[in-house]
Amino acid sequence: MKRRNFIRDSAVAGLGLAGLGGLTNWWLKENGVKKLTILHTNDVHSRIDPFPVTDGKHPGLGGFARRAEMVKQIREQEKNVLLFDSGDIFQGTPYFNYYGGELEFKLMSEMGYDAATYGNHDFDNGIDGLVKQLPHAAFPFINSNYSLEGTPLSATTLKNKVFEKDGIRIGVFGLGIDLNGLVNPKLYGSIQYNDPINEANKQADFLKQEMSCDVVVCLSHLGYDYNSEKYNFDVDRVCDKHVAKNSQNVDIILGGHTHTFLDEPDYQLNSIGETVMICQVGWAGIKLGRIDLYIDLLTKTFRGAYIAPKVSQSQ
Repeated sequence: MKRRNFIRDSAVAGLGLAGLGGLTNWWLKENGVKKLTILHTNDVHSRIDPFPVTDGKHPGLGGFARRAEMVKQIREQEKNVLLFDSGDIFQGTPYFNYYGGELEFKLMSEMGYDAATYGNHDFDNGIDGLVKQLPHAAFPFINSNYSLEGTPLSATTLKNKVFEKDGIRIGVFGLGIDLNGLVNPKLYGSIQYNDPINEANKQADFLKQEMSCDVVVCLSHLGYDYNSEKYNFDVDRVCDKHVAKNSQNVDIILGGHTHTFLDEPDYQLNSIGETVMICQVGWAGIKLGRIDLYIDLLTKTFRGAYIAPKVSQSQ
């Protein structure tokens, strides 16, 4: 795959095909260019209902119903759509305290999520509590840097997964944050945290070189960036920026954990000077992220148009 080119101006990207030089669906078809739409969420935190309209920060925003309608509309308009989540599905409202995550997984399954990765709060009821709810998830969980041997998660968690849409091969792997200091050790048991940068390079190389993936996506719950006053106590913790700068073959990082609202992606150069797109859409399902990729399977090149995240507002 030759190097991708991401369109950085969300205003231009929002024009869709026009932002790519006025291309038409006919032109795309005649020239063997395929379009792939990637939708993503993170840190939904059991926000089943929207925030109350009286909420001081997010009145009427979030909730599953509006987001489900948005996803449905996009799928009606686009042929090739993938929907991912970057962890912390659990914890934050009484729905989790009462149902233990069952409702969240059932609703995500009805929405047709394609895959998710684990966040630290997904272990708040322990490994057994998480495993108990997994039968309600009609989508796989992907994590590449946790050693899960000796736990019931080892049989159900994928290291990576390849999706195919209209001839496009999309490789996905997942990275989780160090649970030590964030989660009671009794809750995560014998799970071991491994270096996410090493694992990112291992998985991306496998997916790009051996599995012939056209696009490699990382579902990350590492956090966007800790090099700020807000996180000055934790500047050494590995974050999405570190992964991007020290990796090869990773095209897109869909992040979580730090609840960062990125209205435009952060573009970082990787270890060989190629561009990596980092995206994150805050928390609570307030926004739905979207990336449109235009892929030429003949020349093995693609361009990416980032669509400014849509607000999930109750109606």
